[in-house]
Amino acid sequence: MSESNFAVFGHPIRHSLSPRIHSVFGQQLGIALQYTAIDAPPETFATQLQAFDGRGANITLPLKQAVLPLCAEISDFARRVGAVNTLTRRLDNHWRGDNTDGAGLVRDITQRHGLDLRERHGLILGAGGAARAAAFALLDAGVAELTIVNRTPERADALADAIGEPDRVHTRYWDDLDSLGNFDLIMNATSAGHSRESLQLPFAIVAPRALCYDLSYGVAASAFLAWAHVTKAGYVHDGLGMLIEQAAESFAIWHGQRPDTDAVYEELRSALPLRASD
Repeated sequence: MSESNFAVFGHPIRHSLSPRIHSVFGQQLGIALQYTAIDAPPETFATQLQAFDGRGANITLPLKQAVLPLCAEISDFARRVGAVNTLTRRLDNHWRGDNTDGAGLVRDITQRHGLDLRERHGLILGAGGAARAAAFALLDAGVAELTIVNRTPERADALADAIGEPDRVHTRYWDDLDSLGNFDLIMNATSAGHSRESLQLPFAIVAPRALCYDLSYGVAASAFLAWAHVTKAGYVHDGLGMLIEQAAESFAIWHGQRPDTDAVYEELRSALPLRASD
């Protein structure tokens, strides 16, 4: 095992900012490390992970749920969510799986952007691995009620069943979005931005002073952010801060120290072609 070797697995992965982020974290704290991006299609991921000799790894789309059976141990939050984004090699050479997405999301919203999540009525678009972490974390943070809408309704129902709070969590059909009323928290957890698909969302779902948040960042988030600005949403943010905060949580698991995220955020925010908010 290489003590200084880390990676992020995903497909596609060329766009990932994780190597840059972890390199800066290491420089901040004087920790020498190598962090690479590994393109891993689902059909070859298990073999590629077995061949990886590093101490830890991040897992991104579309592998966050596929990695579960490859873990010998799973944290409580990752087990609840049913998705893993952080692997740490144990002393017996097996993997422990964690999920830092939820903590990263809540930290970005509440600490970086200074917004209170408590008692908000939320809408999550999507029901994949990222949506699962977001849903559990938002409810843990005090969101009063959460409606989950996915183009494949069975996946939304499965997520609601996994959460197990029928008084707070509801599912609705995508075609009924324009009749659901408005929400003061709208989270885009779909992959539409990555495939350049249009979501065609109604303006009526946005309450006054609503927070609209895309779990993606940069160009992948641009269509949703543009829509949110047109609706006059009160707060509009992409997921760059979440990406950095979840990376810091992973870094702390591996190295026992949490890096400064603000400097990294400002550097990457200025470098991205699209700002998250005006």
